[in-house]
Amino acid sequence: MKNPINYRLKALAIGMGALSATLSVDAIARDHKPGQSDQVPTSATEWFKAGQSAVLLNKSDLPKLRKAKNVILFVGDGMGVSTVTASRILEGQLQGRDGEYNRLGFEKFSNLALSVTASANQQTSDSAPTATAMVTGIKTNDGAISVDQDIDRMEPSADITAAHSVKTILERAEERGMSTGVVTTARFTHATPAVNYAHISNRDWEADSNLPANASVKDIARQLLEFPYGNGLEVAIGGGRSYFIPNNQPDPEYPSQKGRRKDGRDLTLEWLSKYNNSEYVWNKDQFDAIDPKKTEHLLGLFERSHMRYEADRKDDAAGEPSLADMTEKAIQILQKNKKGYYLMVEAGRIDHAHHAGNAYRALTDAIALSDAVKKARAITNDKDTLILVTADHSHVFTIAGYPSRGNPILGKTAVDGVELTDSLGLPYTTLSYANGPGWTGGAQRKEFNPANEGTVTATYAGNALRPNLTAIDTTNPNYLQEATVPMGSETHAGEEVAIYADGPGAYLVRGTLEQNAIYHVMADALGWH
Repeated sequence: MKNPINYRLKALAIGMGALSATLSVDAIARDHKPGQSDQVPTSATEWFKAGQSAVLLNKSDLPKLRKAKNVILFVGDGMGVSTVTASRILEGQLQGRDGEYNRLGFEKFSNLALSVTASANQQTSDSAPTATAMVTGIKTNDGAISVDQDIDRMEPSADITAAHSVKTILERAEERGMSTGVVTTARFTHATPAVNYAHISNRDWEADSNLPANASVKDIARQLLEFPYGNGLEVAIGGGRSYFIPNNQPDPEYPSQKGRRKDGRDLTLEWLSKYNNSEYVWNKDQFDAIDPKKTEHLLGLFERSHMRYEADRKDDAAGEPSLADMTEKAIQILQKNKKGYYLMVEAGRIDHAHHAGNAYRALTDAIALSDAVKKARAITNDKDTLILVTADHSHVFTIAGYPSRGNPILGKTAVDGVELTDSLGLPYTTLSYANGPGWTGGAQRKEFNPANEGTVTATYAGNALRPNLTAIDTTNPNYLQEATVPMGSETHAGEEVAIYADGPGAYLVRGTLEQNAIYHVMADALGWH
């Protein structure tokens, strides 16, 4: 007979920083009942307490296990379950294996849960509140970057913004002497990376040129350089170079184009002057030359805006490191700290390819994320490093029809090599979108244009209701999958996304969790509860 496990749950004591109502030990412990209540939270304090309760419920029937020294949070922006499935199949097929039996690196993790992505005011959310939920432990409104739901979307005041700001897990890690980093393939000032270090009511205020004229709040790029916690981020890697350099300064890679800052500040030079043993790089050769043993603070900005899609990375004349390369370098720099580290890694362009209606680039960027996760797991210890892989939201991306096992996932739906047809007698693809730019409008077909990340339209003979795809190679990387509802940009979807977990604290990831519980999983794994 097994010995019963008896231990008491400790009262949780994690402050909320600059929230107007700071949580205290007594406030959290008073009348505390683990689990989700039927009462919908209506404030940041209530969201924070609800997230803690969900984590306590998951650990209430388990013994106290090993704590994590390090936490790595991987975010596949827009990587819904259908994207994971299609990416798994595509990766296997590209490697000449059974795609359906294939598994991405993180699908082999020990624990799995569902994450409810609805924000404080949205049924289907954007990236700002969903990413904020993961790193602050609360839910907030659309467009909000690590501020609570009571702030106005266009709030220009620095003082009011500070009063509504919510401290992030990265900021708390810096306060504890840990090393911190953020890696992304999007602009470093974009919503998901920004929630770690910035507090602002409007995600679009990435540079001072984006701010309203009466604003006293600092733009997102400036907040990285004026970060007030600990000794600052050790690793900041991604795109968005133009948001860091003046509007009269030529870009080093594209000399005919200039920066976006109207305040005259070159934040890349300020990074070098602010930190000892610091480096700034903007191309792959410079990145490869970085010695992690000697570098204490690394800023890497590899594009004016977002980095290239994985499928197009080879076409960059200056060269860009892969997401796996950036993840490896970040860990090598961060792991020197004996107190541990927090790292977020975002595959930001999965989302952008879906918005463009281009499944090939969305799926190959998801595969690149899997490669980065594999690299991270290979160079870390699962006894002291918790790795979480999740998405901020999903997309209206579907896998449909009745294709045979092994049928090309990017191809037309077929059974034993014979293409199936719709009610009009026309072939159709396995992958499609509920809305987006891939709507064909009858006798036309749209394709992705890598040169400007836009679309081009080809007109040809077809049915008035749908184009005839018989002679079209739908596996072409530039093919835009058909969309049911015509829209300039495909939209997010509102269903749950998956959370995959491995390492200390992974056992807390089970069931259906509100997205803000992810913060509390990480905090508990680190022993902060």
